Amino acid sequence: MIPCSCAPAAAWSRRRAQEIFALLSPALDSISTAVSRAADFDPATSKAVFRIGLSDDVEFALLPALLRRLRAEAPGVVLVIRRTNYLLMPGLLASGEISVGVAYTDELPANAKRKVLRRSKAKLLRADTVPGALSLDDYCARPHALVSFAGDLTGFIDDELAKLGRKRHVVLAVPQFNGLGTLLAETDIVASVPDYTAAALTAAGGLRAEDLPLQTQSFELHMAWRGAQDNDPAERWLRSRIQMFCGDPDSL
Repeated sequence: MIPCSCAPAAAWSRRRAQEIFALLSPALDSISTAVSRAADFDPATSKAVFRIGLSDDVEFALLPALLRRLRAEAPGVVLVIRRTNYLLMPGLLASGEISVGVAYTDELPANAKRKVLRRSKAKLLRADTVPGALSLDDYCARPHALVSFAGDLTGFIDDELAKLGRKRHVVLAVPQFNGLGTLLAETDIVASVPDYTAAALTAAGGLRAEDLPLQTQSFELHMAWRGAQDNDPAERWLRSRIQMFCGDPDSL
């Protein structure tokens, strides 16, 4: 029987295609940039579709103000929001499923661009009526809720507590922030969340926010976007509005 060489040939073809794409990618990006620069963008009449990646905290706490501004300036545009995080962001940008994302980010595709939107600190949320701020002992003794996309029961707070030889007890892990106020209501459960998320949750009533009873580092919220669309007039307008309504100049 003559061995079939189809599989090796197909694998070679795929590798060759990937090599050719890698060589052509910079040229394609340049063409895209040139075309973008020649295009006009009028937000008042545009019917552009923007695909944006947002982490859950950003979608809950910062998207509403951004949406109101976009609707006022560009009532004809369409927003497609994709849930993202530092694990999902690289793939969504590389594939073009989103053109821009807002989240904490780590590694990004080689041609992606990134800037810091704000530096934030964690705040403690509680629904009880016990007066005064919680001490570190009280904080560790209380049951805790954790918002975790992956269903984890630990986070950066636990790392900081471990440095002090302390622990907390997480009794609830949920995948998103929007129901946290209802879940904490009429319980002694506390939660540690980004300051901008705490502001949105307390604005709805029933919760109060205070500083954590331990020192924690600030963390950066990033805006990342595809390099091929860096000079696209529509995308530049969108990024300027994200900077304006999701960023915090006072924290930078």
